[in-house]
Amino acid sequence: MPSPDPGARTASAAEYWDSAAAAFDDEPDHGLRDPAVRAAWAARLDDWLPDGPSDVLDIGCGTGSLSLLAAARGHRVTAVDLSPRMAEQARSKLAGTGAQVLVGDAAEPPVGERRFDVVLARHLVWMLPDRAAVLRHWAGLLRPGGRLVLIEGVWGDIDPAGVPLGELSAAVAPWAARVHTERLSTDPALWGRPVTDERYAMVVHPAPPRRHTEVVDVHLVLRREGQVLLSRRANTGYADGLWHAPSGHVEDGEDVREAMIREAREETGLDLRPEDLRVALVMQHRAPRADARPRTGWFFEVTYGAGGEPVNREPEKCSQLDWFPLDALPDDMVAYCRAGLDAYRAGDRFVLHWHRAGDPVAYDPELPDRAVTLPPTTDLPST
Repeated sequence: MPSPDPGARTASAAEYWDSAAAAFDDEPDHGLRDPAVRAAWAARLDDWLPDGPSDVLDIGCGTGSLSLLAAARGHRVTAVDLSPRMAEQARSKLAGTGAQVLVGDAAEPPVGERRFDVVLARHLVWMLPDRAAVLRHWAGLLRPGGRLVLIEGVWGDIDPAGVPLGELSAAVAPWAARVHTERLSTDPALWGRPVTDERYAMVVHPAPPRRHTEVVDVHLVLRREGQVLLSRRANTGYADGLWHAPSGHVEDGEDVREAMIREAREETGLDLRPEDLRVALVMQHRAPRADARPRTGWFFEVTYGAGGEPVNREPEKCSQLDWFPLDALPDDMVAYCRAGLDAYRAGDRFVLHWHRAGDPVAYDPELPDRAVTLPPTTDLPST
């Protein structure tokens, strides 16, 4: 049965399911001990899973009943559950099938770079804290042509809990090519009794990957001895109140130098020349929003005095310009800009900075460092 604490992704959730593990299979649709119930679920899985043997990731597997049905049909199963006791029972149930059982969080299944033909989840999506982001992450665990099989519902008539079909449909709509849904509440054989609440299955086929495109942005690293110029964002709708390097997007027809010269003039009044610019850092970054797409940022170093004295030319977007020591930057900065300047100070030149779902836009010194340095080659080919 669903947890009484929707969205809980902490140790307390694992403790709850650990305490429920011993009696979990007593529910007809959990243990599948009744041959009629087991046969009903097996028939549905035959419809939802590929015909030939495939790699199936069962997330939130519980005691492994659906994993066992999939393995019995020749599928190669990897099962994941947050509860160590649930996983222990699943291992016992799946012994001899070749299935692997892992302990881990559904939002970040511990499968590394492995990819699957099917991601299967039953009575789990409704508990996720950021459903849209997690579902998109699961879709990214699929091979081309793979599918998500999601078994969900809204349980209870007095105090219902769950995720309605329409809500789940909206969550997958931005990236799904094809969605098939089935009502399950009208089939009492699945539950060992008649039910009246909303229960359904959704098979989601993600759209094939699109040709990758990215916004390119440019950032001014204006140096005055040991200091760097920052601007405080205002009235933009994104990261307002946070410090950031003067920056902007490359427009159609511009190269990155032209864009930096234009943005510096528009924001700070500096009249720079191409020879004033030196490449300080190239960073690929992504914001923490579920729908955020990666961007590539070019950070250009400019020495103070080039192009004149900086002034705030866009007070409607920037509430303040100020100088800060490069080795003592303010905490209230846009996180990826802070990471870029930290990497620049350390002498790095190529960096990845991809937020995780739930990360704040603002720099937080208590969070793990998301920056990954990409070392340049040091051995040039001889001629």
